[in-house]
Amino acid sequence: MDLLKMIAELRAEKAAIDDAVIVLERLAQTHGRRRGRPPVWLSVVRNSGNDVKPSRVFSNETRKRMAEAQKKRWAAYRKAQQAAAGK
Repeated sequence: MDLLKMIAELRAEKAAIDDAVIVLERLAQTHGRRRGRPPVWLSVVRNSGNDVKPSRVFSNETRKRMAEAQKKRWAAYRKAQQAAAGK
């Protein structure tokens, strides 16, 4: 592994640990149970590590083909269930 790459990864881990320490320090400063929505700083730190993949966008034609294929699968399943019940 490249030495510069290792250093960059360690710095990234250090930054993540520093963020976690800051959050814990802020939580330690609050006393007792709080009511309501969490503060903005907490949600920003919490969500910064979660990279949400964008959902796929299907065309209407693709959706129609997927629906037809699913209907065929269900029809085959029901036919198999009726055949098993008839035996």
